Amino acid sequence: IDNVSYGLICAGVPKKQAHERAMPLIKLVGLGGFENKYPYQLSGGMQQRANLARALCVDPAILLMDEPFAALDAQTREILQELLQDVWLETRTTFIFVTHNVREAVCLGDRVVLFSSNPGRIREEFRIDLPRPRDVSEIRMTPDFLALHREIWAAMKEEVLKAYARQKAA
Repeated sequence: IDNVSYGLICAGVPKKQAHERAMPLIKLVGLGGFENKYPYQLSGGMQQRANLARALCVDPAILLMDEPFAALDAQTREILQELLQDVWLETRTTFIFVTHNVREAVCLGDRVVLFSSNPGRIREEFRIDLPRPRDVSEIRMTPDFLALHREIWAAMKEEVLKAYARQKAA
């Protein structure tokens, strides 16, 4: 709870009040009962959930998440993708989610922005009009998901091949 409420305490919120604001977020991310544990006592997935609660505790309008699930195993990653959607439904915080995983981008996003390589510029934007809430394991089997995945993957592959050709020519 001290870890999750840290930003509030740094902002001058009294500790008791900071803890009162942190507790619902700890429960929201599924860590109720673990609020008095130290980070080293938590699994990697639990630590990521604590990170999410800590970031949300200061009530941001926008939250930038740069490859937050990259170091996790596939099962934990999928569980946290589901959790992130639940958190979004509850808080309506805008998440900017950086990932190299096209499936993850299509599954979680409302828009996917593909950047060019050196220099990084917006190459293309894709609208993701899949219904919410999304069951991560189910949505990946739908024709709409698969079509979007193929379209984005093809554009990404084309961009990578162009970058490779530029490097080779240089």
